[in-house]
Amino acid sequence: ASFTISLRKVDNTTVMIKLRPGVSPSCHIRIKSVIRSELNIKPGENVTFSFTCSTPDKYFTMEIQKNIDCVSGPCPFGDVYLYPPRLPRLNRTYIWDVKASTKAGLELKFSAPWLRQIESGETCPDFISYNINSCIDKATVNIGTFCRNGSVSRVKLLGGVIMSLHLPWDSPLTTSGFNIANRASIKRLCIIESVLEGESSITLMSPNYPLGFPEDELMTWQFVVPSSMRASVFFHNYSLSNCERKEERVEYYIPGSLSNPEVFKLSDSQPANIAGSFNMSLQGCDQDAQNPGILRLLFQVIVQHPQLDENVTHLVDLSKERNMTVTIHFEGWPGHIPLMSEPICLICKDPRTCDRILTLASGTVYRISFLCKDLSRLRITAEKVISCVDLWRCQRKIYSLSVPKAIMQLPIRLHKFIWKLLAPDLINIEITSPSLKLQQHVPEQKCNMSYSYGIVSATPERELNVGVFCPGGSIEKIQMRNNITISLKTFGKGFINVSNHQDLKMSFVPHIKDECTFTVSPNPKAKVYLQTPNWPYGLPPYVSISWYVVVPSKQIARLGFSKNRMGIACETGRAYVNIKEETLGAEETVRREDELLPDPRNMYHNFWVNISNCKPVDRTQLTLQFWVAFADRQIDLGIILAVVAGAGVLVAIGLTVCCVKKKKKKTQNPMVGVYNANVNTQMPGKKGLFTKGRQNNESHVYAVIDDAVVYGHLLMESNGSIAPEVDVYRPFEGRIGSSPPSPPPFSFRKDIKCSSNTEEESPPLTDTDLDTYTFAHQKSGQLEDNGDANEKDKGGTSVPLLENKKQDGLVE
Repeated sequence: ASFTISLRKVDNTTVMIKLRPGVSPSCHIRIKSVIRSELNIKPGENVTFSFTCSTPDKYFTMEIQKNIDCVSGPCPFGDVYLYPPRLPRLNRTYIWDVKASTKAGLELKFSAPWLRQIESGETCPDFISYNINSCIDKATVNIGTFCRNGSVSRVKLLGGVIMSLHLPWDSPLTTSGFNIANRASIKRLCIIESVLEGESSITLMSPNYPLGFPEDELMTWQFVVPSSMRASVFFHNYSLSNCERKEERVEYYIPGSLSNPEVFKLSDSQPANIAGSFNMSLQGCDQDAQNPGILRLLFQVIVQHPQLDENVTHLVDLSKERNMTVTIHFEGWPGHIPLMSEPICLICKDPRTCDRILTLASGTVYRISFLCKDLSRLRITAEKVISCVDLWRCQRKIYSLSVPKAIMQLPIRLHKFIWKLLAPDLINIEITSPSLKLQQHVPEQKCNMSYSYGIVSATPERELNVGVFCPGGSIEKIQMRNNITISLKTFGKGFINVSNHQDLKMSFVPHIKDECTFTVSPNPKAKVYLQTPNWPYGLPPYVSISWYVVVPSKQIARLGFSKNRMGIACETGRAYVNIKEETLGAEETVRREDELLPDPRNMYHNFWVNISNCKPVDRTQLTLQFWVAFADRQIDLGIILAVVAGAGVLVAIGLTVCCVKKKKKKTQNPMVGVYNANVNTQMPGKKGLFTKGRQNNESHVYAVIDDAVVYGHLLMESNGSIAPEVDVYRPFEGRIGSSPPSPPPFSFRKDIKCSSNTEEESPPLTDTDLDTYTFAHQKSGQLEDNGDANEKDKGGTSVPLLENKKQDGLVE
């Protein structure tokens, strides 16, 4: 098809067709027999042409420019038309370059549905956009880029204007959508009028955004708002230039205000809850020539109906709180930003200071109100910092980790309360829940309460997610070595009913050995599931965690693991599971990462479970879960008779000792101790029942221990051979069981075979397992009974401990 474009000279219009940038010239323009890649038609010319392809819109664009002189001649007021008609269907840009004096500015008026300002680079939904530039002398300022369907109804500009309209090739638009309405001196860069009808929200930007507002310029936005509505202004993005003189500021003219104009800094909270129409002006300054900086502003104006409860205030007394902040925000903050079409909830510190997000600081009393139809869309997030610098001053203090009543009295749901517990090196943190206790959230026992605690232990090098906990469990105490963050998170509205019964407390304690230690005190007949921190990602390398489980009296604890192996291979170091009862002479069960974990076993006393990680060879980390179940302890008649018989023997021994002591005082025998090998070490009665270890007889008791100690020959084994033992002095390091078991040093560890068909060799005792004087030996086939019904490790041999003479009470 061919096209004819005829331009009248008086129209002062130029048409240019040119190739789109970056497109190969596969299509051309044909004028008679001449082939061209572009076409420029000037005023007064008449040109007929065609294209060498069927889809010229893919290769060419069109630019139509009309020059209008409002300086030397009359200005053509009224509607601006799209001229010339019947143009090819190409993407086209209409440009109106209007020359005007700075003493007589121009006013552009837009027809409905008016315009909406967008950021540079943003695209309009229908691909139709307007661009307005102001021309002052030789300087050009970009007032902004606009789409259709907005609130901007008029723009007044100082000096000339370059108006551009961009239309896609298939646009049905036949009118420009604006007219030149008037000429008037405005004595400022521009005035933008925005008409807001009903509840709405608009976003506007300063000229040249984001490149920077012109130096020492002044512009104004006029907002037309119904008197029955309320408007609020919010600055979302701004920057300041470096001023040599004056000061950058925002001025408001609010009808009925007693201090017009009201002046604000860009960093201030802007006016809110404004009744009716108002003006807002942006004033620049004289900038530093060497380092001018950038003044720019992007802001939002929200218009809504007045709320029935806007005069209802809520007292929030934070005067007695320290190091705490309270933020009231909309649901989903900060990740979710409400759409412009959604109803807006505003929180006000006073009738004119409102925002969608309000932060309250401790040490102050606030009276707040809400401009919101639905308060259920608002949430509260609070944060409190508790720190300790000197352990001597703060270790006796117990801090309550509960939500202050001032927060719970607000008609808004608490979303999260965060406690940041800070302690320097060698000062650790202890968390307790004396009455409610805590339950660890695990797949077998999920938290279904109205709230839960997320506990994270952190150092500058790494972070350890201890786990999620809720009240009503068995964990009485948690001790951690590093700074701690505890996040209380609520679910639903039920937290209001239980907020007065919070039971979480913390204190600062001296340095602990492991990364984290749990004290578990279950209820009788309860089954408790516990798992390693950082689940399911695994313990960090070289981290050691301990659990101290309290076994109720007259109860037996059944301990078992959820899997039979740790499931890792170590690159450096070894991973261990240590189990030990807190009783005299108790054996310590140790398993490495390459061995089977212990089968379920009975524990008759309080016990420790320690899990220590190595550095795994791959990304698989150590994750372990174990359970503890309780049952009543069964006592049979044989045990009762044995106890009675044992008590009788102890009475007889006591009488004998008293006689020996009296005789000793009368004699002056030399201070020599002789080991008596002929003493009968077997308890009278039925042979083989509850055989007695040497720790309970008197064969090792000395009347006096002096510098020289003489030992007799060792006891003969049943086969007549001598099994020599070496007695080693080891210093006593405190009450047995006062600290969790730890993996033995590498040089003292013995390999432990996990097959149930072979005998296991028990791991060597640590220093804290041995008393001051200890002889360890046992005849083949002899059963061990130290007075406690300890279950032995499957297939293992036990080593009885003999108490020193002071513990027997036989020597003063």
